Amino acid sequence: MSMTVSSREVEKGWTIDRQMMRGPPDWQRRDFKVKVIDLYLFPLEVSVDEAVIFNLVKEKVREQTRRWLNMEASKGVGWYLQSDISSISDQYVPASLSISTLTSTLQLKKLIRKGIPPTLRPKVWQAVSGAARKRSNVPDSYYSDLSQAVIGAQTASTRQIDHDLARTFPSHPWVDSPEGQATLRRVLVAYSFRDSSVGYCQGMNYVAALLLLVMKTEEDAFWMLAVLLENVLFSESFAEDLRGCHLAQRVFKDLLKKKFPRLAQHLDQIGFDSTLVTTEWFLCLFAKSFPSETTMRVWDVLFNEGVKVLFRVALAVFKLNEDALLAAKHAGQAIKILQDSMSHLYDPDVLLKIAFDKVGQLSVNTINKQSRKEQPQLMADLQRRLQRLNSPRPNSLDSPILSPASGSP
Repeated sequence: MSMTVSSREVEKGWTIDRQMMRGPPDWQRRDFKVKVIDLYLFPLEVSVDEAVIFNLVKEKVREQTRRWLNMEASKGVGWYLQSDISSISDQYVPASLSISTLTSTLQLKKLIRKGIPPTLRPKVWQAVSGAARKRSNVPDSYYSDLSQAVIGAQTASTRQIDHDLARTFPSHPWVDSPEGQATLRRVLVAYSFRDSSVGYCQGMNYVAALLLLVMKTEEDAFWMLAVLLENVLFSESFAEDLRGCHLAQRVFKDLLKKKFPRLAQHLDQIGFDSTLVTTEWFLCLFAKSFPSETTMRVWDVLFNEGVKVLFRVALAVFKLNEDALLAAKHAGQAIKILQDSMSHLYDPDVLLKIAFDKVGQLSVNTINKQSRKEQPQLMADLQRRLQRLNSPRPNSLDSPILSPASGSP
């Protein structure tokens, strides 16, 4: 079983003592820390000003919940679960689509960009991502049968999973518990056998752990992980040579140069390579970078609109920190600017407003076109790398190739 968050726990997690909110005098506010627990029970230490933002986000979540409930009152409970509404993508809109269905689809897209209420996330994610359809194509016992069949199995993937369990969100009380680690292990091991060409790659543990905190059962989390890796993300993002991830890095570099040429030029001059940060962003889907609710808001849109959202959000992070990055003197300083900004980004609307209002036009077709352009060179580079690794080099040790069982993002 996975951990579920009760409404009482949510309220407790969001509550911040009013005396602590007032905090110390202004001149001490920056150093004064407030201990809080976020919506998904991650313990945090934040500044007084961040605690104020934290509390405002709580109110936004409540307001958005009211919007969704009002929509259900007018359209019917679970209106967003209808296949002709939840399955329509930006790439394909049927010519026979009725006006009422199109209107509902656009309303759903707008609602999702504003945030899905935590209590509705499991149902909405499964509907809009395609996980529910994927699951319906196999016997009901598929996950339980698979989990039972692989009990006790030992592979390179299971050994790496066992190594990574204790390192996955060690501050979270459930993920770091024996029950949490056992549940996470079952999901990851089951998927490693579902797709042996992927197996397991570091990064998947953080994604699966957050899925478990959102979904009501580990089986739901398993199918969300499956639809992510098989349908939402770049093909072969977690393959043995991580070719999908490498391709995403190349596409992003090109987008950064086109969207923010001055910033890209400056970063190049100070020796900053965007892969120093974006590799982890794309493999972990920002799970290690943003506070949990900000990550969930990104995933809300990712599951509905597809992989282009990752590029929009990554570009938004650079745009948000543009002035500070332009003042950076070296790559290490630029990395710290980005990491500090992201870890303290408690208001998701700040990020998503930039992602959808300031980045400019960015369609799935644009990303696919750039991917096709980059792919031949990428494959040639990967082939040359493989040949170098396989060639005998006297008096030296070969560097291990990054693999699903041994690589790190």
